[in-house]
Amino acid sequence: MVPKPASVKCNDVLISGIRLAQLAKAKPWLKKKTETAIRSCNLLYWFGRVAVVLKVKNESKNKSNDFRMLQDAGLILMNYFPLLINIKLNYLPLKKICFVIPLFVCAKAISQVTAPAWVKNVGAKTFPSSKHIFFANDHGAVNDTTTVNTKAIQKAIDECAAKGGGTVVFRPGTYVTGSLFIKSNVQLRIDKDVLILGSQNFDDYPDMQTRIAGIETIWPAALINFHNVKNAALTGKGIINARGKFCWDKYWEMRKEYDKKDLRWVVDYDAKRVRTVLTQNAENITIRDLTFKNAGFWTIQLLYSTKLTVNGVVIKNNEDGSGPSTDGIDVDSSTWTLVENCDIDCNDDNFCLKAGRDWDGLRVNRPTEYVVIRKSIARRGAGLVTLGSETSGGIRHIYCTDLLAKHTDNGLRIKSATTRGGTVEDIYFVNSVLDSVRNAYQFNLNWYPAYSYSELPKGYNIDSVPRHWRALVQKVTPAERGIPHTKNFYIKNVKITNAQKAFEVNGLENSQIERFHFTNSSVTAAVLGEMVFAKNWTFNNFNVSISKKPEEKKKVAGIEEQERLKQ
Repeated sequence: MVPKPASVKCNDVLISGIRLAQLAKAKPWLKKKTETAIRSCNLLYWFGRVAVVLKVKNESKNKSNDFRMLQDAGLILMNYFPLLINIKLNYLPLKKICFVIPLFVCAKAISQVTAPAWVKNVGAKTFPSSKHIFFANDHGAVNDTTTVNTKAIQKAIDECAAKGGGTVVFRPGTYVTGSLFIKSNVQLRIDKDVLILGSQNFDDYPDMQTRIAGIETIWPAALINFHNVKNAALTGKGIINARGKFCWDKYWEMRKEYDKKDLRWVVDYDAKRVRTVLTQNAENITIRDLTFKNAGFWTIQLLYSTKLTVNGVVIKNNEDGSGPSTDGIDVDSSTWTLVENCDIDCNDDNFCLKAGRDWDGLRVNRPTEYVVIRKSIARRGAGLVTLGSETSGGIRHIYCTDLLAKHTDNGLRIKSATTRGGTVEDIYFVNSVLDSVRNAYQFNLNWYPAYSYSELPKGYNIDSVPRHWRALVQKVTPAERGIPHTKNFYIKNVKITNAQKAFEVNGLENSQIERFHFTNSSVTAAVLGEMVFAKNWTFNNFNVSISKKPEEKKKVAGIEEQERLKQ
């Protein structure tokens, strides 16, 4: 996990002074140096105290960024001085200490990123508080690895809700289940000695009205659902293994037939597969600490919901092979969401933000906004942070910080199409480290045409096809409404090493990718890449190192990997 940043405490510097005094007693030759250091310590401490006061006042007065930088310097002094003063005394003469520390502090202050004020407001604000415990086993759940326990577990959840809420738990063992629906004021807890296995029978997942890949449609319910509820949670140190290969196999069989009929654009919607967790029209939901494996489709979809927290989850979707569309976490037309301390290995986008597709998405017109993704890891997958391709409702006010990517296909990624519409803006991608990614920055507003553009082949009657087909082929009018826009991205303190390509940027002539700002960041890559239809980009202390000439793309092995690497 990415380590949590140290908290800033006003007394840290004074504590360091006490430690130095204790050290001086043990080593008398340090006495004079210690006294001088303590005086310097006090001076820096009061500088920090003044900065704190100014910071408080500044929150009600919109001061300039330069003034904020001064305040941050004071806070950093208090945060870093205790460590430095103890280390530097052992390696540098005292005169150098008073010179080195201010230089370090100033450099650190300049590189800091001030988070937008709204960041502190994201996440669930309530959590089920009742202490009542309800055992699923007391309602008939059997841990024999074969019995489908859906009714028994749901009965425990319903009784818990009816009695004012509480926590539903399991005795140690392995339990098979179909779709479960967590109710308001209920926490479903999967402890470390409990394994939940998803049923491999589609009949155990009833159809419901929902949205899939930007289109409202009828689709199987997820394995775990928060639907029209408030103040609920899914927690525990256990494992939920969706066993989704039965969904993957269904998709690839259908794909063979659909490709022959020029129906690539609709097979993803007709091949109904099972999500692992869904929040829909929900509020104050917490998903915490669990390990999820082998999703049949998207792992966690946060749809039409607000005040959500996903914390400390591990997603391992590649254990049983490479399933199509096994996204990690999808924030889909939801708001005030916090995703943190997560670790995702999947076969599609790792952390993804969506907001509806084409005509149907523009009709719904619900944005994804006020989302924080932090202190998390992306391993295998299509993108550390991906915006789109469903952009119709708009994606804005996104803050991504303290992220780590290793062998992920793309670092920061935008994908959309000329029928999507919507604006992607005010995106922060900061304080992160990426290694061995294919594309450091991949932005494409005409992404994957075979999937993105829907056209009914000859021989089909529009009046006789399913509703979601009609929604997909419905033309956006006027056409200009379908043009996506991207602007105001802030990339700062991002280090990318061993990338295959630094930039793959493809805007549109009538919608250029604009106002991207790169600061204190670097990329080392095999090739520089390409940039088409981009304007008003700024680079401040941005370093690029290219190691070799471009090479022809090598053919990747297997249709699963080809699908994930679609451009």
